[in-house]
Amino acid sequence: MAPRFYFIKELGDNGKVIMAERTVDTKTLVIKYGGTSVGSAEAIQQVIAQVQLAREEWKQVVVVLSAMSGVTDLLLTAASAAAEGDEETPRSTASALMERHDSTIKGLLSSKAEREITRDRVAAHVNEFSSLAPAVYVLGEASPRALDAISSLGERMVVHLVAARLRELGCVATTVLSSELIRTDAQFQAANPDMDVTRTLTRDILVPLLDDGVVPVVTGFMGATDDGAITTLGRGGSDYSAAILAVAVDADEAWICTDVDGVMTTDPRIASNARTLPTIAYREIAELASAGAKVVHPKAISPVLEHGIKLSIRNTFNPDGPNTHVLTDSDTGNQGAKAVTVVKAHSLLALEGRGMLGVQGIAARTFEVTARTNASVTLIKQTSSEQSICFAVPQSVAQRVIEELEREFRHEFKWKHIDRVRVQHDIVIVTVVGAGMRNTPGIAGKVFGALGKRGLNVVAIAQGSSECSISLVVAAAEADDSVRAIHELIVDSHLEDEYE
Repeated sequence: MAPRFYFIKELGDNGKVIMAERTVDTKTLVIKYGGTSVGSAEAIQQVIAQVQLAREEWKQVVVVLSAMSGVTDLLLTAASAAAEGDEETPRSTASALMERHDSTIKGLLSSKAEREITRDRVAAHVNEFSSLAPAVYVLGEASPRALDAISSLGERMVVHLVAARLRELGCVATTVLSSELIRTDAQFQAANPDMDVTRTLTRDILVPLLDDGVVPVVTGFMGATDDGAITTLGRGGSDYSAAILAVAVDADEAWICTDVDGVMTTDPRIASNARTLPTIAYREIAELASAGAKVVHPKAISPVLEHGIKLSIRNTFNPDGPNTHVLTDSDTGNQGAKAVTVVKAHSLLALEGRGMLGVQGIAARTFEVTARTNASVTLIKQTSSEQSICFAVPQSVAQRVIEELEREFRHEFKWKHIDRVRVQHDIVIVTVVGAGMRNTPGIAGKVFGALGKRGLNVVAIAQGSSECSISLVVAAAEADDSVRAIHELIVDSHLEDEYE
């Protein structure tokens, strides 16, 4: 039996609530488009064409959008400048935002009425930024709450352009702020959704629109607290927004549309023979996302798969090309290593000392320090002798972490329990991913052999107990060569038709 839920249809006499039952037997699709997909008038036309085609097949379509490419970075840079006492950068940013969106409006919309309405709506958001920036300037700091309000403006602007163009082409479309749909906690910059409240809000607002044949064009990336404060779900959070909404409306399928042909065996800019994976397991894509592959936000995968919603990764600019379907782990076969990715600009820190042996709490205190400095630990390695703890952090925060470690362990340095904090800058982390690796003998040996043949040196390694991934630390200068060496191994180990 199809699942059922209820929403308030209208208020009857004496304020009595009349409930309407909806059986989820309609076909519902949620499509999320990234920043490059809406980065220009020409790109948006591609989005519009795909939405129109989707409407022919799907009874109900929800569109979720990221900001135009580069806009969020522009907003955050301007906010940082204002906090540092720079008044001019926010002014020039406001002008640049208006100019870019206005230029896109002129190239996209043919109706004078739609152009004027859309321009006014975009201008209102630009004016909001112009009001927030002076407050940041006066305070001398950009709080997480202020940054969320500012960084979400890009999404709030672009939805008006897409909805207006859909209307011009005869599609009933309306903009919806996800802050009205997604209820979150107050952890600004990386908020967590309250799915029970979100489900209720989404069904009260989106479902009636869908039932009336309307295409909701929804802002990605953002939500709101109970008291209405804007929050964001973290960078890349538009993917997560789409997953949340797909679950809330019981969608049949969700598409994440980017500027590449699905999930590839590696970055095609590094290896020209990179190929699209037709299928990928949940664990594999989660590992890839965590290891730096910009395919989908790690948090976006679990909700849709847990609720049986099909998920695929597609290319906005090559809609008829190959795409990748995300499957449960049990639905994928044993294919060994499937992809390799790299995360750059890291530093490798090692806390070393013969006196560390048997001293309790060293590891716990080490990672408490990284938490205090808001540093993301990408890789951890500890020797069995307990004389060294080695971990990788982004190079931009490495010095801050070192200073905090030296402060935290000042007594241990004095007592010679710890000798030093050794650091190696300019390293990268290359990760090989494949759920089938655990059942394929000799994978690690083949990986090291491939690197050795090219004279490439591995500084450190880490492998999880699940054996779904192997991470290698190499010098930044050897990053691309390392990826290419491992990628050749992956491609050569599979039949050609697996990627065709």
